[in-house]
Amino acid sequence: MDGAARKLFVPGAVVLLRTPQGTFEAKVGTTDPGGHTPPDAGTHFRIASNTKTMTSALIMLLAQDGRLHLGDPVSAYVPDVPGVPGVPGVPGVPGVPGVPGGKHITIADLLKMRSGLYDYTSAHELAATLDADPAKAWTPQEVLAIAFRHPPEFPPDASYDYCNTNYALLGLIAEKAGGRPLAEQFQDRLFGPLGLRRTSLPAADDSSMPDRFSHGYMYGGSSYALVDKPYPPEPQAAARTGKPPPVDYTRQNPSYATAAGGVISTADDLSTWIRALVSGKVLSPTYQREWLHSPQPEDPKAPDGQRYGYGISYQRFGPNAAMYYHGGELPGFNSFIGHDPDNDVTLVIWTNLTLSPDGRTTANALLPTVLDEIYARLPLSPAPSSTATR
Repeated sequence: MDGAARKLFVPGAVVLLRTPQGTFEAKVGTTDPGGHTPPDAGTHFRIASNTKTMTSALIMLLAQDGRLHLGDPVSAYVPDVPGVPGVPGVPGVPGVPGVPGGKHITIADLLKMRSGLYDYTSAHELAATLDADPAKAWTPQEVLAIAFRHPPEFPPDASYDYCNTNYALLGLIAEKAGGRPLAEQFQDRLFGPLGLRRTSLPAADDSSMPDRFSHGYMYGGSSYALVDKPYPPEPQAAARTGKPPPVDYTRQNPSYATAAGGVISTADDLSTWIRALVSGKVLSPTYQREWLHSPQPEDPKAPDGQRYGYGISYQRFGPNAAMYYHGGELPGFNSFIGHDPDNDVTLVIWTNLTLSPDGRTTANALLPTVLDEIYARLPLSPAPSSTATR
Protein backbone atom coordinates (compact mmCIF):
# COMPACT_ATOMS: atom_id res chain seq x y z
CA MET A 1 0.00 0.00 0.00
CA ASP A 2 2.79 2.40 0.86
CA GLY A 3 4.42 1.94 -2.54
CA ALA A 4 1.13 2.21 -4.43
CA ALA A 5 0.15 5.39 -2.57
CA ARG A 6 3.54 7.02 -3.19
CA LYS A 7 3.13 6.49 -6.94
CA LEU A 8 -0.16 8.40 -6.75
CA PHE A 9 1.37 11.25 -4.66
CA VAL A 10 -1.27 10.59 -1.96
CA PRO A 11 -0.50 12.42 1.34
CA GLY A 12 -2.48 9.90 3.42
CA ALA A 13 -4.60 6.78 2.97
CA VAL A 14 -6.34 4.09 5.02
CA VAL A 15 -7.34 0.57 4.04
CA LEU A 16 -9.57 -1.32 6.46
CA LEU A 17 -10.28 -4.97 5.71
CA ARG A 18 -12.52 -7.28 7.74
CA THR A 19 -12.54 -11.00 6.93
CA PRO A 20 -13.25 -14.27 8.75
CA GLN A 21 -9.47 -14.47 9.28
CA GLY A 22 -9.43 -11.16 11.16
CA THR A 23 -9.30 -7.39 10.77
CA PHE A 24 -6.44 -5.75 8.90
CA GLU A 25 -5.55 -2.07 8.66
CA ALA A 26 -3.01 -0.37 6.40
CA LYS A 27 -2.17 3.27 7.17
CA VAL A 28 -0.11 5.42 4.83
CA GLY A 29 1.28 8.93 5.26
CA THR A 30 -0.35 11.68 7.29
CA THR A 31 -3.60 13.61 7.61
CA ASP A 32 -1.75 16.77 6.60
CA PRO A 33 1.26 16.86 4.24
CA GLY A 34 3.09 19.20 6.62
CA GLY A 35 2.18 17.31 9.78
CA HIS A 36 3.09 14.08 11.55
CA THR A 37 -0.31 12.57 12.41
CA PRO A 38 -1.02 9.30 10.57
CA PRO A 39 -4.63 8.56 9.57
CA ASP A 40 -6.37 5.48 10.92
CA ALA A 41 -9.73 3.72 10.91
CA GLY A 42 -11.13 6.27 13.40
CA THR A 43 -10.17 9.37 11.41
CA HIS A 44 -13.08 11.43 10.07
CA PHE A 45 -13.25 12.22 6.37
CA ARG A 46 -15.88 13.31 3.85
CA ILE A 47 -17.38 10.17 2.30
CA ALA A 48 -18.90 11.96 -0.72
CA SER A 49 -21.09 9.67 -2.87
CA ASN A 50 -20.96 6.78 -0.43
CA THR A 51 -23.78 8.84 1.08
CA LYS A 52 -25.95 7.52 -1.76
CA THR A 53 -26.00 4.08 -0.12
CA MET A 54 -27.59 5.74 2.92
CA THR A 55 -30.10 7.82 0.97
CA SER A 56 -31.19 4.77 -1.01
CA ALA A 57 -31.49 2.68 2.18
CA LEU A 58 -33.72 5.35 3.74
CA ILE A 59 -35.90 5.40 0.63
CA MET A 60 -36.21 1.61 0.84
CA LEU A 61 -37.18 1.86 4.52
CA LEU A 62 -39.84 4.44 3.69
CA ALA A 63 -41.16 2.10 0.99
CA GLN A 64 -41.09 -0.74 3.52
CA ASP A 65 -43.21 1.47 5.82
CA GLY A 66 -45.72 2.13 3.02
CA ARG A 67 -44.92 5.86 3.01
CA LEU A 68 -43.93 5.71 -0.67
CA HIS A 69 -43.71 3.24 -3.54
CA LEU A 70 -40.69 2.84 -5.78
CA GLY A 71 -42.96 3.10 -8.82
CA ASP A 72 -44.33 6.47 -7.72
CA PRO A 73 -43.71 9.36 -10.12
CA VAL A 74 -41.35 12.05 -8.89
CA SER A 75 -44.12 14.61 -9.49
CA ALA A 76 -46.05 13.12 -6.55
CA TYR A 77 -43.39 14.60 -4.26
CA VAL A 78 -41.69 17.39 -6.25
CA PRO A 79 -44.12 19.12 -8.66
CA ASP A 80 -43.44 19.56 -12.37
CA VAL A 81 -42.47 22.90 -13.81
CA PRO A 82 -45.60 24.34 -15.43
CA GLY A 83 -45.32 24.51 -19.17
CA VAL A 84 -42.66 21.82 -19.74
CA PRO A 85 -43.21 20.72 -23.37
CA GLY A 86 -45.22 17.55 -23.56
CA VAL A 87 -45.89 17.43 -19.82
CA PRO A 88 -49.04 18.99 -18.33
CA GLY A 89 -48.16 21.74 -15.90
CA VAL A 90 -49.28 21.65 -12.28
CA PRO A 91 -48.98 24.37 -9.63
CA GLY A 92 -45.52 24.45 -8.13
CA VAL A 93 -44.33 24.88 -4.55
CA PRO A 94 -42.66 28.26 -3.99
CA GLY A 95 -38.91 27.92 -3.88
CA VAL A 96 -38.87 24.34 -5.14
CA PRO A 97 -38.02 23.84 -8.80
CA GLY A 98 -40.14 21.25 -10.56
CA VAL A 99 -38.81 18.18 -12.31
CA PRO A 100 -38.91 18.27 -16.12
CA GLY A 101 -41.15 15.37 -17.08
CA GLY A 102 -41.48 14.34 -13.45
CA LYS A 103 -44.71 12.46 -14.12
CA HIS A 104 -42.72 10.05 -16.26
CA ILE A 105 -39.75 9.56 -13.91
CA THR A 106 -40.17 7.08 -11.05
CA ILE A 107 -38.39 6.89 -7.72
CA ALA A 108 -36.80 3.65 -8.96
CA ASP A 109 -35.43 5.52 -11.99
CA LEU A 110 -33.76 8.00 -9.64
CA LEU A 111 -32.31 5.25 -7.46
CA LYS A 112 -30.81 3.43 -10.47
CA MET A 113 -29.46 6.55 -12.25
CA ARG A 114 -31.87 6.07 -15.11
CA SER A 115 -33.91 9.30 -15.01
CA GLY A 116 -32.14 10.98 -17.91
CA LEU A 117 -31.92 14.26 -16.00
CA TYR A 118 -28.94 16.57 -16.44
CA ASP A 119 -26.30 16.24 -13.69
CA TYR A 120 -25.93 19.60 -11.94
CA THR A 121 -22.33 18.80 -10.97
CA SER A 122 -21.47 18.89 -14.68
CA ALA A 123 -22.45 22.57 -14.89
CA HIS A 124 -19.49 24.96 -15.04
CA GLU A 125 -21.32 27.49 -12.88
CA LEU A 126 -21.35 25.11 -9.89
CA ALA A 127 -17.57 24.60 -9.89
CA ALA A 128 -17.01 28.33 -10.48
CA THR A 129 -19.17 29.22 -7.48
CA LEU A 130 -17.51 26.60 -5.26
CA ASP A 131 -14.07 28.01 -6.05
CA ALA A 132 -15.16 31.64 -5.63
CA ASP A 133 -17.14 31.05 -2.43
CA PRO A 134 -16.08 27.75 -0.78
CA ALA A 135 -18.15 28.41 2.37
CA LYS A 136 -21.44 28.95 0.52
CA ALA A 137 -24.36 27.02 2.00
CA TRP A 138 -26.39 25.37 -0.75
CA THR A 139 -29.99 24.18 -0.70
CA PRO A 140 -31.29 21.26 -2.78
CA GLN A 141 -33.50 23.76 -4.58
CA GLU A 142 -30.47 25.73 -5.75
CA VAL A 143 -28.66 22.75 -7.24
CA LEU A 144 -31.87 21.45 -8.84
CA ALA A 145 -32.41 24.85 -10.42
CA ILE A 146 -28.99 24.45 -12.08
CA ALA A 147 -29.95 20.99 -13.35
CA PHE A 148 -33.32 22.06 -14.71
CA ARG A 149 -31.83 24.83 -16.80
CA HIS A 150 -30.52 22.03 -19.02
CA PRO A 151 -32.61 19.62 -21.11
CA PRO A 152 -32.73 15.95 -20.13
CA GLU A 153 -30.05 13.70 -21.59
CA PHE A 154 -32.46 10.91 -22.60
CA PRO A 155 -36.02 9.66 -21.84
CA PRO A 156 -36.61 8.06 -18.43
CA ASP A 157 -35.30 4.48 -18.09
CA ALA A 158 -33.82 4.54 -21.60
CA SER A 159 -30.24 4.35 -20.38
CA TYR A 160 -27.87 4.65 -17.41
CA ASP A 161 -26.03 7.86 -16.53
CA TYR A 162 -24.44 8.57 -13.16
CA CYS A 163 -26.19 11.76 -12.04
CA ASN A 164 -26.20 13.57 -8.68
CA THR A 165 -29.48 15.30 -9.58
CA ASN A 166 -31.23 11.98 -8.94
CA TYR A 167 -30.09 11.88 -5.33
CA ALA A 168 -30.76 15.56 -4.66
CA LEU A 169 -34.35 14.73 -5.60
CA LEU A 170 -34.37 11.57 -3.47
CA GLY A 171 -33.36 13.66 -0.46
CA LEU A 172 -36.40 15.91 -0.96
CA ILE A 173 -38.61 12.86 -1.49
CA ALA A 174 -37.34 11.26 1.73
CA GLU A 175 -38.08 14.44 3.68
CA LYS A 176 -41.57 14.71 2.18
CA ALA A 177 -42.45 11.04 2.76
CA GLY A 178 -40.72 10.78 6.14
CA GLY A 179 -41.98 14.13 7.40
CA ARG A 180 -38.62 15.08 8.95
CA PRO A 181 -35.25 16.50 7.88
CA LEU A 182 -32.90 14.08 6.17
CA ALA A 183 -30.22 14.32 8.89
CA GLU A 184 -32.74 13.34 11.60
CA GLN A 185 -33.95 10.33 9.61
CA PHE A 186 -30.38 9.20 8.90
CA GLN A 187 -29.58 9.37 12.60
CA ASP A 188 -32.75 7.70 13.87
CA ARG A 189 -33.11 4.99 11.24
CA LEU A 190 -29.54 4.22 10.16
CA PHE A 191 -26.72 5.66 12.27
CA GLY A 192 -28.27 5.17 15.72
CA PRO A 193 -29.54 1.59 15.32
CA LEU A 194 -26.22 0.44 13.85
CA GLY A 195 -24.06 2.26 16.40
CA LEU A 196 -22.43 4.56 13.83
CA ARG A 197 -21.40 7.12 16.45
CA ARG A 198 -18.88 8.92 14.26
CA THR A 199 -21.13 9.34 11.23
CA SER A 200 -23.22 12.44 10.57
CA LEU A 201 -24.84 14.62 7.93
CA PRO A 202 -23.86 18.18 8.87
CA ALA A 203 -26.18 21.16 8.59
CA ALA A 204 -26.00 23.15 5.37
CA ASP A 205 -24.10 26.01 7.02
CA ASP A 206 -21.59 23.74 8.81
CA SER A 207 -18.30 23.17 6.98
CA SER A 208 -16.39 22.06 10.07
CA MET A 209 -15.01 18.55 10.67
CA PRO A 210 -15.24 16.55 13.93
CA ASP A 211 -12.05 15.70 15.79
CA ARG A 212 -10.04 13.64 14.75
CA PHE A 213 -10.15 14.42 11.03
CA SER A 214 -8.00 14.40 7.94
CA HIS A 215 -7.47 17.37 5.71
CA GLY A 216 -8.41 16.79 2.07
CA TYR A 217 -6.43 17.95 -0.96
CA MET A 218 -6.62 18.35 -4.70
CA TYR A 219 -4.62 19.96 -7.48
CA GLY A 220 -6.48 22.55 -9.53
CA GLY A 221 -10.08 23.77 -9.30
CA SER A 222 -13.23 21.94 -8.22
CA SER A 223 -14.23 21.10 -11.78
CA TYR A 224 -11.51 18.44 -12.05
CA ALA A 225 -13.33 16.40 -9.40
CA LEU A 226 -16.90 17.24 -10.37
CA VAL A 227 -16.70 16.37 -14.06
CA ASP A 228 -13.68 14.03 -14.14
CA LYS A 229 -11.84 16.15 -16.68
CA PRO A 230 -8.12 15.36 -17.05
CA TYR A 231 -5.36 17.66 -15.92
CA PRO A 232 -3.56 19.49 -18.74
CA PRO A 233 0.17 18.63 -19.14
CA GLU A 234 1.53 21.68 -17.30
CA PRO A 235 -0.52 21.18 -14.09
CA GLN A 236 0.36 17.48 -14.22
CA ALA A 237 4.05 18.30 -14.25
CA ALA A 238 3.66 20.85 -11.46
CA ALA A 239 1.74 18.34 -9.32
CA ARG A 240 4.55 15.81 -9.62
CA THR A 241 7.04 18.30 -8.22
CA GLY A 242 4.66 19.48 -5.47
CA LYS A 243 5.18 23.10 -6.52
CA PRO A 244 2.73 24.58 -5.99
CA PRO A 245 1.39 22.18 -3.32
CA PRO A 246 -2.14 20.78 -3.61
CA VAL A 247 -5.05 22.97 -2.48
CA ASP A 248 -6.61 22.22 0.92
CA TYR A 249 -10.34 21.64 0.26
CA THR A 250 -11.16 20.45 3.79
CA ARG A 251 -13.43 23.38 4.60
CA GLN A 252 -15.21 23.60 1.26
CA ASN A 253 -18.90 23.41 2.16
CA PRO A 254 -20.29 20.11 0.81
CA SER A 255 -23.95 21.15 1.16
CA TYR A 256 -24.24 21.16 -2.63
CA ALA A 257 -24.06 17.36 -2.28
CA THR A 258 -26.18 16.63 0.88
CA ALA A 259 -28.26 13.52 0.00
CA ALA A 260 -25.89 12.79 -2.89
CA GLY A 261 -22.66 13.12 -0.93
CA GLY A 262 -22.68 15.19 2.25
CA VAL A 263 -21.97 12.67 5.04
CA ILE A 264 -18.84 12.60 7.23
CA SER A 265 -17.71 9.24 8.66
CA THR A 266 -14.75 6.97 9.47
CA ALA A 267 -13.45 3.73 7.99
CA ASP A 268 -14.59 1.87 11.12
CA ASP A 269 -18.17 3.12 10.81
CA LEU A 270 -18.30 2.60 7.06
CA SER A 271 -17.16 -1.01 7.35
CA THR A 272 -19.98 -1.61 9.84
CA TRP A 273 -22.42 0.19 7.55
CA ILE A 274 -21.71 -1.54 4.24
CA ARG A 275 -21.59 -5.00 5.82
CA ALA A 276 -24.91 -4.41 7.62
CA LEU A 277 -26.55 -3.08 4.46
CA VAL A 278 -25.45 -5.94 2.21
CA SER A 279 -25.96 -8.72 4.78
CA GLY A 280 -29.59 -7.79 5.53
CA LYS A 281 -29.44 -5.95 8.86
CA VAL A 282 -31.07 -2.76 7.56
CA LEU A 283 -34.03 -3.85 5.40
CA SER A 284 -36.73 -6.49 5.78
CA PRO A 285 -36.16 -9.77 3.90
CA THR A 286 -38.59 -8.76 1.13
CA TYR A 287 -37.02 -5.36 0.52
CA GLN A 288 -33.53 -6.78 0.98
CA ARG A 289 -34.13 -9.21 -1.89
CA GLU A 290 -35.39 -6.38 -4.09
CA TRP A 291 -32.37 -4.24 -3.17
CA LEU A 292 -29.87 -7.04 -3.85
CA HIS A 293 -31.42 -7.78 -7.25
CA SER A 294 -31.71 -4.14 -8.34
CA PRO A 295 -28.32 -3.69 -10.12
CA GLN A 296 -28.56 -3.50 -13.91
CA PRO A 297 -25.68 -3.40 -16.43
CA GLU A 298 -24.41 0.14 -16.86
CA ASP A 299 -23.44 -0.78 -20.41
CA PRO A 300 -25.89 -3.17 -22.17
CA LYS A 301 -23.02 -4.25 -24.43
CA ALA A 302 -21.11 -5.50 -21.36
CA PRO A 303 -23.72 -7.43 -19.34
CA ASP A 304 -21.05 -9.02 -17.12
CA GLY A 305 -19.41 -5.68 -16.26
CA GLN A 306 -20.19 -3.04 -13.70
CA ARG A 307 -23.86 -2.89 -12.63
CA TYR A 308 -25.76 -0.19 -10.74
CA GLY A 309 -28.95 -0.59 -8.76
CA TYR A 310 -30.68 1.11 -5.84
CA GLY A 311 -27.73 3.23 -4.72
CA ILE A 312 -25.28 0.35 -5.04
CA SER A 313 -22.87 -1.06 -7.61
CA TYR A 314 -22.16 -4.74 -8.14
CA GLN A 315 -19.37 -6.45 -10.00
CA ARG A 316 -17.93 -9.93 -10.19
CA PHE A 317 -14.13 -9.89 -10.19
CA GLY A 318 -13.79 -13.62 -10.82
CA PRO A 319 -15.68 -16.91 -10.42
CA ASN A 320 -15.39 -16.75 -6.63
CA ALA A 321 -15.16 -13.03 -5.93
CA ALA A 322 -17.86 -10.37 -6.23
CA MET A 323 -18.73 -7.22 -4.30
CA TYR A 324 -21.59 -4.85 -3.69
CA TYR A 325 -19.85 -1.50 -3.46
CA HIS A 326 -19.94 2.26 -3.90
CA GLY A 327 -17.44 5.06 -3.84
CA GLY A 328 -17.10 8.72 -3.15
CA GLU A 329 -15.31 11.57 -4.86
CA LEU A 330 -15.38 15.27 -4.09
CA PRO A 331 -12.69 17.94 -3.83
CA GLY A 332 -10.30 16.73 -1.13
CA PHE A 333 -11.22 13.04 -0.71
CA ASN A 334 -11.72 9.79 -2.58
CA SER A 335 -13.07 6.54 -1.14
CA PHE A 336 -14.42 3.04 -1.76
CA ILE A 337 -16.64 0.81 0.38
CA GLY A 338 -17.62 -2.76 -0.46
CA HIS A 339 -18.81 -6.07 0.92
CA ASP A 340 -18.40 -9.52 -0.61
CA PRO A 341 -21.19 -11.61 0.97
CA ASP A 342 -19.90 -14.93 -0.42
CA ASN A 343 -16.52 -14.64 1.30
CA ASP A 344 -17.62 -12.28 4.12
CA VAL A 345 -15.04 -9.69 3.08
CA THR A 346 -15.61 -6.01 3.92
CA LEU A 347 -13.32 -3.38 2.46
CA VAL A 348 -12.97 0.38 3.00
CA ILE A 349 -10.34 2.53 1.27
CA TRP A 350 -10.02 6.29 1.59
CA THR A 351 -7.42 8.84 0.59
CA ASN A 352 -7.00 12.56 1.24
CA LEU A 353 -6.15 13.40 -2.37
CA THR A 354 -8.98 13.35 -4.91
CA LEU A 355 -6.94 12.80 -8.07
CA SER A 356 -3.36 11.78 -8.76
CA PRO A 357 -1.31 14.07 -11.02
CA ASP A 358 -2.18 11.83 -13.99
CA GLY A 359 -5.89 12.23 -13.23
CA ARG A 360 -6.70 8.88 -11.58
CA THR A 361 -9.22 8.72 -8.75
CA THR A 362 -6.86 7.67 -6.00
CA ALA A 363 -8.88 5.19 -3.91
CA ASN A 364 -10.00 3.45 -7.09
CA ALA A 365 -6.41 3.39 -8.34
CA LEU A 366 -5.38 1.62 -5.12
CA LEU A 367 -8.15 -0.94 -5.46
CA PRO A 368 -6.36 -3.43 -7.78
CA THR A 369 -3.40 -3.59 -5.36
CA VAL A 370 -5.75 -4.32 -2.46
CA LEU A 371 -7.91 -6.85 -4.31
CA ASP A 372 -4.83 -8.74 -5.46
CA GLU A 373 -3.79 -9.12 -1.82
CA ILE A 374 -7.26 -10.10 -0.60
CA TYR A 375 -7.96 -12.62 -3.34
CA ALA A 376 -4.37 -13.75 -3.92
CA ARG A 377 -5.44 -17.34 -4.62
CA LEU A 378 -8.40 -16.50 -6.85
CA PRO A 379 -8.35 -15.54 -10.57
CA LEU A 380 -9.57 -11.95 -10.93
CA SER A 381 -10.94 -9.82 -13.75
CA PRO A 382 -10.28 -6.03 -13.80
CA ALA A 383 -11.34 -3.92 -10.83
CA PRO A 384 -14.25 -1.49 -11.10
CA SER A 385 -13.86 1.51 -13.40
CA SER A 386 -13.38 5.06 -12.13
CA THR A 387 -17.15 5.65 -12.09
CA ALA A 388 -17.23 3.42 -9.02
CA THR A 389 -15.75 6.15 -6.88
CA ARG A 390 -17.72 9.24 -7.83
